[in-house]
Amino acid sequence: MRKLLVLAAAGVMFSGLTLLKADEGKKVTISGDGMCAKCALKETKTCQNVVIETKDGKKTTYYIVANAVAKKAHSRDGFCQASKDDPIKVKVTGTVEEKDGKMELTAEKIEKE
Repeated sequence: MRKLLVLAAAGVMFSGLTLLKADEGKKVTISGDGMCAKCALKETKTCQNVVIETKDGKKTTYYIVANAVAKKAHSRDGFCQASKDDPIKVKVTGTVEEKDGKMELTAEKIEKE
């Protein structure tokens, strides 16, 4: 009976992980506070856009992958001028992938809210 219970618990756990992984790579829209990982957060050696989403009291930081959309928004929309105390409100559409414990967002569209 114990073995069956352990197997059932393991099955439930792995099915949840499968559902979590299934969402990776799908197009999502993230709304939150935009700023620069280098200038505002002091986390990187070079400028990189980030969006911090607060959902149900939990904050998730999405590091935006460098591409033409991210580069254009960095200077145009003010990511580099924003601070922790005065972030810009943005909505980013793209695909999310977890790499090295960080959420990376490949942006297709970045809009100020």
